[in-house]
Amino acid sequence: MIKKLFFLLLLAGTCIASQAQIARPKLVVGIIIDQMRWDALYYYYDKFEDGGFKRLLNEGFSCENHHINYIPTITAVGHASVYSGTSPAFHGIAGNDFAIDGKMVYCCSDNQVQSVGSNNKAGQMSPRNFLASTIGDQLRMASDFKSKVYGVALKDRASILPAGHSANGAFWYDTKAGHFITSTYYMQQLPEWMKQFNATHPNKPGVDMKMKPEGVTLTFDLAETILKSENLGKNTETSIPDMLCVSISPTDAMGHAFGTRGEEMESVYLTTDRGLSKFLRTLDEQVGKGNYLVFLTADHAGAHNPNFLSSHKMASGGTDVAGYVKQINAKLAEKFHITGKLISAVYDQRVYLDHELINNNKLDLAQVKEEAIKQLQQVKDFVYVTDFEKVATASIPEPIKERIINGYRPGRSGDICAILRPAYLGYSFDEKYRGTTHGAWNPYDAHIPLIMMGWHIPQGSTTQPTRTVDTAPTVCALLHVQMPNACSGTAITPITDKR
Repeated sequence: MIKKLFFLLLLAGTCIASQAQIARPKLVVGIIIDQMRWDALYYYYDKFEDGGFKRLLNEGFSCENHHINYIPTITAVGHASVYSGTSPAFHGIAGNDFAIDGKMVYCCSDNQVQSVGSNNKAGQMSPRNFLASTIGDQLRMASDFKSKVYGVALKDRASILPAGHSANGAFWYDTKAGHFITSTYYMQQLPEWMKQFNATHPNKPGVDMKMKPEGVTLTFDLAETILKSENLGKNTETSIPDMLCVSISPTDAMGHAFGTRGEEMESVYLTTDRGLSKFLRTLDEQVGKGNYLVFLTADHAGAHNPNFLSSHKMASGGTDVAGYVKQINAKLAEKFHITGKLISAVYDQRVYLDHELINNNKLDLAQVKEEAIKQLQQVKDFVYVTDFEKVATASIPEPIKERIINGYRPGRSGDICAILRPAYLGYSFDEKYRGTTHGAWNPYDAHIPLIMMGWHIPQGSTTQPTRTVDTAPTVCALLHVQMPNACSGTAITPITDKR
């Protein structure tokens, strides 16, 4: 009788302990499709397979009115914002390139680390310039660093920034070497499975895989290899999920070259759809359907080619910003009686003044800024030009004003913000130009997809406004882990409240 009572008590204790565990998926998978417009989901819908984008839409939850709430809308900023749940004002990734201590730097450059996997400088990269934590960082802390987190992309910034600071690894493609590499920030040598992957996926050095649909397949293949080789989603402690961050880069590189329409873009999107379909099937097999949580979004969208728009009688064009800046610099030099360029750079609607030149010539920064703004306002295609530090009181419509403020990081973002008219690109081109770019506040650059599918995700959609900074807090709410440390977004309740 005593033995039986002891057994029952032991069984009850086991049940209570089992019930006490926090329910979490075995694996979280984040997928970013670089330069994917929201409407690409429907423009190519009839040509998609059932198992890729269609499966996400049919089985998952789609936020149909999902927008980026800052500018500039570009790659590094988008990847950082999706995974940190905040904007450049807090995470500090103000562009692909931005200023630190008065000098322009690349977002992930780090001369304290070395390449691992090649002898090129392509591996001198890390997340050190990133000033906020990510979903993966929070997951690692919540699990006492037992959760594994990996990033993979052809672009270094698209792998490094999503994976975060404490990731187990991030891998990107070294075009010069013709294979994937990493840096000593993460490890001292490539894992054996990574060496084997490179050996069995040979590519000619110097060939830019971002300009080929095959680059999509290569990325998904490596993601599957990481999944299997690192046993992601196989942790015996059921409340400790792993995370895999995947970014598809050719959609962006080919968009820049060929625009949003045409056979090249159809090819890369259909290749992405097939790769996604195969990858989701692999997740079903390796982790189990319903055991993983996947979200798919974009870092930014992209404008239609202006020649394409003009051919259909729609207002569009290009503005030779570099040419105007050259003229303005000459006028500023004459007015302030100096030699040199007071406007040192223009990146993605961010105008940088040369503070060293201003100081050396004992000029008043406010006066130089005021005169530069006055000259920039005379460029007819600039709708608004404003001092970043005075934008809150400027006569600018609220939605744009909010995006400027959210995108401004003092010391990194420059001095002046210049907003182009809708559908105008910041450079000139001829009638044969087929490409495009991005970076603006407008829906063509800022309206992106967000679909979640899998573990505890309801089927459905919403047209309720949601923002790119809401992705991270939504995922963290589902996982019952603290949101990233600079998070300014909020959980999307149509998803979290229907669990």
